[in-house]
Amino acid sequence: MQPKIMGLILSAVFFTESASAYDVHDPNNCNGVEWDNNRALVVSKVTAHPRVNFIKSPYDDDFKAPACPAATKGCRKKSYLVTGDLVLAGKTQGDFTCVEYQSPLAKKQIWIRGWLPSAALTPVAPMPSPKTADWIGTWYHPGGPIEIKDGDGGKLHVEGGMTLPTPSGDFQNGDFKAQVAPQNTIAFTDEGSYGDGCHVRMRRIGPWLLVEDNGGCGGAGVTFTGLYHRKK
Repeated sequence: MQPKIMGLILSAVFFTESASAYDVHDPNNCNGVEWDNNRALVVSKVTAHPRVNFIKSPYDDDFKAPACPAATKGCRKKSYLVTGDLVLAGKTQGDFTCVEYQSPLAKKQIWIRGWLPSAALTPVAPMPSPKTADWIGTWYHPGGPIEIKDGDGGKLHVEGGMTLPTPSGDFQNGDFKAQVAPQNTIAFTDEGSYGDGCHVRMRRIGPWLLVEDNGGCGGAGVTFTGLYHRKK
């Protein structure tokens, strides 16, 4: 067997073994935030100056970062956030927090997921007692809008639609609809289009509408989770 062919075979074997070693449940791996029935999603602000770099998971660099996340130069990514950026904060591991970031003013659905030093983040308190007017409006997100308006019997009518493009050029859809009594948090279950129990929670965070769902409100990969800005 020629050396070049042998090299290709060895490379393929190494790749297969490395890929099979991937563990989505590895606590050192940051896959983004997850729905928790018992805990509402937390929004945190980057308070580091002037920026903070993302930190690698063990599977970054083609499975060559086994010691990460750690506060070392080798675990530091080139990507970063700046002071004042808002992130969705998930689980913690040691001195690090798993976050997702997407600008609320983005035009496309581009999420960045990874570890950030917990010391660089400060939780943002939700609006303590939002009034009806604080909820009402059309709220925008790169994937689609959510409309909140006056409903029946003093309730709010909440309706959302989401479109997620796929790599094949097709797309997945999602939607929900509910009548909800306005409180500090809007929370409901829509058993409509997708039948698996679409669970949604909403809160006001500063000028934004924070939305989170359990992944049951649409097709594969569709989620309404994120920060939405209101049409002026």
